Amino acid sequence: MLKLDNRDIEILKILSSEARISKADLASRINLSPSPCWERLSRLEKAGVISSYRAEISLKSIVSSVTVFVTVELEHHRSDAFQAFERAVKSKEEIVACWALGGGFDYLLHIVTRDIDSYQRLIDRLLEQPLGVARYYTYIVTKPVKEGGVLPFDSLFESGREEAAIEGGK
Repeated sequence: MLKLDNRDIEILKILSSEARISKADLASRINLSPSPCWERLSRLEKAGVISSYRAEISLKSIVSSVTVFVTVELEHHRSDAFQAFERAVKSKEEIVACWALGGGFDYLLHIVTRDIDSYQRLIDRLLEQPLGVARYYTYIVTKPVKEGGVLPFDSLFESGREEAAIEGGK
């Protein structure tokens, strides 16, 4: 169990919206000298709390694209059926995210393609495989309303709380 204090949480909060912040600026913002700040950052990375750093790319400024969400229900709810579907999803770069769901559908896919035709070709390729898709529903994004959200640290961690316990780690 990894214990996080308010400074650790503040580091995570800052990095979630400003991943390119310099270590010196980060240390200054959390009122620590650079060396202890670096040690905290390294500990969070080694524990797997910080899993990656990445840039958000504005696709509309460089290429035309379509964003589609797809709900999928599988015919069979067996481990091998889920594994086969998940392997297929992981092999398609156009499927940028996939979540297993509880409730009416088994999966929610987030797909980014060049156009509707390329989306349909992707779906056709998936349906040609013996993946046991019973049904799927397509939702085409007409405009983004809110994107690139930052985790709601203030809501997740009670204000004034001295420590937070994070289970796991790597």
